[in-house]
Amino acid sequence: MKKKPIILILLIFCAASLAAQNFAVTPALQRHVSYLCDEELEGRKAGTPGEQAAARYIHAALEEAGVLMLTDSLGQDFTITRPEGDIHSRNIVGIVQGADPALRDEYVVVGARYDHLGTHVLTVDGEPVVQLFPGADRNASGVATLIELARLVAEYQGLFRRSVIFVAFGAGEEGMAGAWYFVNRAFEQIGSVKAMVDLDCLGRGGLDHPLTVFSQLRKTDFNYLLDKTAEQPVIRLPEIAHGELPASDYLPFYERNIPVFWFSTGYAREHRTIKDTPRLLDWASMETGLNYLYHFLMVVADVDEVSSVGADPQKQAARAERVYAVSDCDVRPQFFHSNERHFLKSWVYKYLKYPERAIERNLQGQVLVSFIIEKDGSVTNVEVEHGVDELLDNEAVRVVAISPKWIPGQIKGNKVRTRMVIPVEFRLSSKWDIGLKK
Repeated sequence: MKKKPIILILLIFCAASLAAQNFAVTPALQRHVSYLCDEELEGRKAGTPGEQAAARYIHAALEEAGVLMLTDSLGQDFTITRPEGDIHSRNIVGIVQGADPALRDEYVVVGARYDHLGTHVLTVDGEPVVQLFPGADRNASGVATLIELARLVAEYQGLFRRSVIFVAFGAGEEGMAGAWYFVNRAFEQIGSVKAMVDLDCLGRGGLDHPLTVFSQLRKTDFNYLLDKTAEQPVIRLPEIAHGELPASDYLPFYERNIPVFWFSTGYAREHRTIKDTPRLLDWASMETGLNYLYHFLMVVADVDEVSSVGADPQKQAARAERVYAVSDCDVRPQFFHSNERHFLKSWVYKYLKYPERAIERNLQGQVLVSFIIEKDGSVTNVEVEHGVDELLDNEAVRVVAISPKWIPGQIKGNKVRTRMVIPVEFRLSSKWDIGLKK
């Protein structure tokens, strides 16, 4: 029987409210931690071949995840001077570009240290015995989470208004040298970093080791970000850290008055011992933590101001006319009393026309389209944030631009202008018509 081409326009939703993200990452997390704790890396001590091998692995993993790498596999090299000899280490740095032209030159840094303690030689019955410090929780767990978090951010790039920089810090066990070097020597745009998220020991879970977060932000600003994240499809909320915190890679950012967010499941008794192995990690809790971290990062990258301290009074006074993110709204914009899913299903995919020339050229892919929902509900400023080809891009813009009016978003009972980003998916496929009705 003759084969007939069938055009399938698939509905794939990027919006976090549609919960399309894949957080089933246990195999990937296990793979990353297993490699970093392998005996061949000899504990990843700063300046050793083991640390260099870990750096190369992280670079390759981030690149494979879709991150634009700002360093090559040799990393951002720096030297620590010690009386017993210099230590050469490196940071691995990559970026996912922000989707908002007005905010993409502002940055959220996500960091985790990847070095550890190396090995130690004991003498037992006159024979040397090498002890290996795997550092599975501290901090292979943080690095593994960083890699998979980067994969998600790169995949759903259109949801992040600010650019997100991912940094694996070298020589963290040497007085946070990698983080200090990044802040004070290596990153020239440090003044444009609006927040830093530190991933430090994320491998535990349960009642004894819940995911915990610390920030120096004043309570109102911190609670605002936490509340906005709680509105997302998160599985579990973190606890707020109180009291004295251990030193970690957030400190150089903290000293620059950059808002920091330290995430951890706590320091366990096995840390800095030979017992800190992958078998002790709680993979389900790591997945749950990754779910929260992704949505928290999306909120931080999305809000107009991470901290209201020092904000321009004129800018604050003009907020009524500014364009808000959907996550800022108390009441989200609605399309005929429903959400983005309804808009895509009942409007976009109903009136979308797959261009004939695009079919002939076998063009397909995802077009990210942004637009503003005005206070009167009209749709304006329809633009392509990430395109495939002019044929598909123009059709996606066309169908969004002719949208009927929405119910506008609201903040504190007032209608506001709201910016939304949606994915318009074009897919071509062919199927045999076996089994179809004649």
